[in-house]
Amino acid sequence: MSDTPRHVPAWLKIGLDFGPILLFFLAYGRMKDRVFEIGGTEYQGFIVVTALFVPLLLLCTGILWWLTGKLSKMQVVTAVLVVVFGSLSVWFNDERFFKMKPTIIYVIFGAALAIGLARGKSYLEGLMGEAMPLKREGWLLLTKRIMWFFFGLAVANELVWRLFSTEVWVSFKTFGLTAALFLFFMTQGKLLEEYGVEEEKGSA
Repeated sequence: MSDTPRHVPAWLKIGLDFGPILLFFLAYGRMKDRVFEIGGTEYQGFIVVTALFVPLLLLCTGILWWLTGKLSKMQVVTAVLVVVFGSLSVWFNDERFFKMKPTIIYVIFGAALAIGLARGKSYLEGLMGEAMPLKREGWLLLTKRIMWFFFGLAVANELVWRLFSTEVWVSFKTFGLTAALFLFFMTQGKLLEEYGVEEEKGSA
């Protein structure tokens, strides 16, 4: 496998990244009220859909790695936690494990960024520097904002899965968290303009 990243059409990458989440939502909508007896144990539709989601996500992640030649640390951590918490939910027949997964993911990412900031570094720059060149001050500011954003998402996920129904949580997980990520980056336009490296070169 070559170390050089290969170009993949944007539509295909988006499909591999978000396809499993959308399929999880659609499958849950069809199976949420059903109970399946497997090996003498009854499983709610949510647990069965979770059991199907785990290998599907791993398959899509593997295809993405095969096509691009690389995976981000975020993708690797997400895949590992999906396997761990998805398996715990199925093994103990308890949906709470899988619902806690987004909380753990966002806390880990937020904590990692916080550690970098405490050391005067932006770990985010190492992940996105080539695609979004910024001055050092810009990276530190963006990293701080994303750190707090991740912690906010963790709190939001905890509140939703603990206070609302599974159906509400599935919709929140599928559309709410994804929309929040897009909206967050859309609101960072001023920062990107102010600290963009291209703007610095143009004014020289």
